[in-house]
Amino acid sequence: MSDPALGLLMLALIVVVIMMGFATAFTLMGLGMFFGFIAFYDPAQSWTQNRVFDLMVQRTYGAMTNDVLISIPLFVLMGYVMERGALVDKMFYSIQLAFRRVPASLAVATLIVCTFWGIASGLVGAVVVLMGVIAFNPMLRAGYDVKLASGVITAGGTLGILIPPSVMIIVYAAVAGQSVVKLYAAAMFPGFFLSFLYLVYIVGWALIDPKIAPPLPEEQTRVKVPAWIRSFQAEYSPNMFVALLKALVSPAPAKKLEIDGKPMSYGAVLQNFAVALVPFLITAGTLAVVWWYVVIHQQAGAAGGPVEGLQQLGSSVAAPEATPAEQGPDFQFYLWFAISAGVLALWTARSYFRMDGERFEVLKLLTSSVMPLGILTVIVLAVILFGITTATESAAVGAAGAFILAFHARTLDWKRTKEAVFLTAKTTAMVCWLFVGSALFSAVFAILGGQALLEHWVLSLNMTPVQFMILSQAIIFVLGWPLEWTEIIIIFVPIFLPMLKHFNIDPILWGTLVFVNLQAAFLSPPVAMSAFYLKGVAPKHVTLNQIFAGMMPYMLIVIVCMIIMYLWPGMTLWLPNYLYGG
Repeated sequence: MSDPALGLLMLALIVVVIMMGFATAFTLMGLGMFFGFIAFYDPAQSWTQNRVFDLMVQRTYGAMTNDVLISIPLFVLMGYVMERGALVDKMFYSIQLAFRRVPASLAVATLIVCTFWGIASGLVGAVVVLMGVIAFNPMLRAGYDVKLASGVITAGGTLGILIPPSVMIIVYAAVAGQSVVKLYAAAMFPGFFLSFLYLVYIVGWALIDPKIAPPLPEEQTRVKVPAWIRSFQAEYSPNMFVALLKALVSPAPAKKLEIDGKPMSYGAVLQNFAVALVPFLITAGTLAVVWWYVVIHQQAGAAGGPVEGLQQLGSSVAAPEATPAEQGPDFQFYLWFAISAGVLALWTARSYFRMDGERFEVLKLLTSSVMPLGILTVIVLAVILFGITTATESAAVGAAGAFILAFHARTLDWKRTKEAVFLTAKTTAMVCWLFVGSALFSAVFAILGGQALLEHWVLSLNMTPVQFMILSQAIIFVLGWPLEWTEIIIIFVPIFLPMLKHFNIDPILWGTLVFVNLQAAFLSPPVAMSAFYLKGVAPKHVTLNQIFAGMMPYMLIVIVCMIIMYLWPGMTLWLPNYLYGG
């Protein structure tokens, strides 16, 4: 049997053995050792002198010294701490109240919480199980269609592995030798765009067929306004923002009221006024950061560059050319910034004009449940994308912040801390062993000529870049049915990577398409892990087939998202090119 044939046999065996249920990492190592022993076998030497043992040591050392992998245990620890110590119940309740007048409000709130919680934790199984416990039964009791309820939880729960910070992106970066921060920037917009497509589908389906998501009864949409707010409005103004402004100037009537059984102090007035300022602070802060980075930061960086006017002796003096950073942004930026600022200003003014007691109480609930986690997530992503820290340092900041939030919420005890650390060590060990096995397997596969044979076959088809893109993504899509994302990225993605240069395909764009494509791996039977996670906490009358039926439309949405990403590559490449250069 020829060496390339042995390589193809390796590739076929790995799929068969994994589908039989054997551990992926040790299967990779076992097949790598077996076929590597055959490839290096020399009858003139003792079997102990086979070079496959040296290869095993070298590949293990290379995998363990990969700096990119250091951030994995820290991000995983952040996720497990948030899972065991955060306030998901309160977050779901507050978001559901905020969207109570939207069609299929429970499903919309579930998708938003799944997206937000997935960003914070990055754990698919944890998000699906948590939302299955918190949101699935309320949707069923409200008369929601089983397919709608199960589909939104399973599809929304998988977004955490796509939207940064994501362990899957780190694994791909290590395999492909790409920058983690560039991949994070590339996956940002597609991840939120896919979540937006899910949202459009849910609301659109509810508008077309209201029976699948009946309106909630009044008692479930009524906001419980505390008595002190009613009295506060009667003393000052029905508009809470105006009332709080008046109370700051004239606090005497407010001090006669009671809040939580105690007389209202001036500090309580200031605290509630700070809560009322949250919409303005978010809007103004976002616009200020964009203005600072685009207009001030880049020009300041250009001003600190090399001194102009110096040239080699004897050369002619060339007129200095202004760099784009020195010239500043073009007119289009100022136009869009002005339009965005105007729209956000109108939205903020409308919010304050309509801030009655109910809306203020919902704002307080959102601030207390969403803001802490939102601030932590923004900090973790901002310090990476703006180049302030590396991915590893940002992961450390996120893990420390997760502990602080959990301790502040008083929901993380010693037992839960030990569970989070144990699960982190377990997940990290799995990823490390996978890299060791993958490194050995891919090396032996290349030595046997399997990689060269596949490349020669693909190139002999004389495909265009579009055809190769479709073929590679279609193969990954099909592999997602029986295999998990870890096996696909570590085993099969390295087969396609060397071919990208021939077809002049950006590995950042191709990798981001793979990330979106692998969302379908969690939604495609028979190994649809999201379905099994949800089935474990679903009522007994909900069948696995109903959950599968609810997930199918989201697989089509994933394909639509991939088509849009390919037709409009700027959605993927604009942010990394803008932040770090093309």
